[in-house]
Amino acid sequence: MGKAEATVEELVGMIERGELRLPEMQRRYVWRSTRVRDLLDSLYRGYPSGAILLWETDEEVPLQDMAVTQAANPFSSTRLLLDGQQRLTSLAAVIHGEAVTVRGRKRPIELLFNLEHPDELSLVTEVYEDGSDDEDDEERIEDETDSTEDELQKRFDSMTFVVATKKLARLPHWVKVSDVFKTNSNGAFLKRAGVENFDDPNYERYSQRLGRLRAIREYSYRMDVLERSLSYDEVTEIFVRVNSLGAKLRSSDLALAQITAKWRNSLKEFQAFQQDCKREGFDLDLGSVHLRNLVAFATGQSRFLTIGGLILDALKAGWKESRRGMEFALNFMRSNAKIESSALLASPFILITVAYFGHKRDYSLSPDESENLRCWVLLANAKGRYSRGSSETILDQDLLIIREGRGANELMDGLRRQVGRLDITPEELEGRNQRSALFKTMFLAFRAAGAKDWRSNLAIAINHKGTQHKLQFHHIFPKAVLKDTYTVREADDIANLCFISGKTNQQIKDKSPQAYFPDLLKKVGREPFMAQCIPTDTNLLGLEAYKAFLVERRKQIAKRLNEFLQQA
Repeated sequence: MGKAEATVEELVGMIERGELRLPEMQRRYVWRSTRVRDLLDSLYRGYPSGAILLWETDEEVPLQDMAVTQAANPFSSTRLLLDGQQRLTSLAAVIHGEAVTVRGRKRPIELLFNLEHPDELSLVTEVYEDGSDDEDDEERIEDETDSTEDELQKRFDSMTFVVATKKLARLPHWVKVSDVFKTNSNGAFLKRAGVENFDDPNYERYSQRLGRLRAIREYSYRMDVLERSLSYDEVTEIFVRVNSLGAKLRSSDLALAQITAKWRNSLKEFQAFQQDCKREGFDLDLGSVHLRNLVAFATGQSRFLTIGGLILDALKAGWKESRRGMEFALNFMRSNAKIESSALLASPFILITVAYFGHKRDYSLSPDESENLRCWVLLANAKGRYSRGSSETILDQDLLIIREGRGANELMDGLRRQVGRLDITPEELEGRNQRSALFKTMFLAFRAAGAKDWRSNLAIAINHKGTQHKLQFHHIFPKAVLKDTYTVREADDIANLCFISGKTNQQIKDKSPQAYFPDLLKKVGREPFMAQCIPTDTNLLGLEAYKAFLVERRKQIAKRLNEFLQQA
């Protein structure tokens, strides 16, 4: 294996000219803007940033498009980027001010640089769980922003780079990172920051910082270059080993590399079906859901460990049948369970179980089977069936039940053994927050009860168009009201959350329910509050009664959830 070095500017140029391409085995570009921010901060400080792994070959290798624009490769041989895609794509986008393609959508990576940043390191790096790099789903129940402007500004002022906001971009000492890279002149930035002459004490300080930012282009990466004599299969094995040992990729990403090595040019077919599902409201991860579904159909179990032993024909047959199964599952969710988006699922693994269930019955279900399966879906979703313990192990247990010819009643028995009682108690809601599986079932139950926005009178839905109508979850007692008396965990209690539009949320802001309930009750009556199990007793709306409010609302929510699930 050869070794070389190249600067960020040289590597970005190679990408732009098409000299550096992306093999089909690679995962897509997934980094959040905050991840790019942290990369820039590390390079600005001269911290280590890993190595780049390349393979130069004359072999005709299946490729995929990078997330940034590239020219056609001018050379007969191809340099393939095996490790470093996320970093180099991010740097190319920031340096050229170009939008990146993320999950089928073009979006810019807009970062701001703080000319007044502290000299010491600000500990702002975000640590992500496995598989959490992806951008949030477009259709989701959004959080409200409860932090005060002073708190946010204080945090931003301690940082060197931030993801751009309109307000910060208007401040004179915050400059757009891409604008700095586009010119070697500091004049416009200094003038905007109020530096009028060379004698200004900020002239040298700001100039040095702008120069240090541009110097990121000269940061040198070590490149490990694999020999030309290696075959594509050997390179795929190296890719899998490097990334599994470094724990940089999920098991599903490594499985994708193995699948595409055996089944050339299959990635486009997988991605096309992924986009079909997304258009139907189910934005599902390619690896952890679609490829796991393929494995389930091909082997009867969900783990990727068996991928290496599958022959090409088995992969193709598994994919064909798994597509049919997933189409059945999505139709069942929308039409039978009234779940029209993956945002309402506690785990997408439910779809794999439903897909496999339909497949094993040749998509011919009796009325009783269909009804029992629907009941299981809603209860498994409410109880977080695949969110407890090892999700793969639990999924394999359910696939085994189906593979052995048993039905939805046996699936329900498995759920009962796992969670005990299938009804919801008020105590079960205590301490839960918006990440709980019960939160999604709360939405389904409130919607079924006719819950509407308090201002527009639109029925609550996760796919309303327009910012003012987009659904958010609202803290009935705002965090700003609770912060001096209660912890963040207590403020985020599921019994303090309800569903309203962004515009309504903005109008309420940080008012206590004691202040905003009376006007709303006069305007819309009690029905919208009853639909979301919100007590309106004035004795429960003061700060001193917050705990009593939570207790009462938990009782009402539990009763509503049980009614909803029993009707199911």
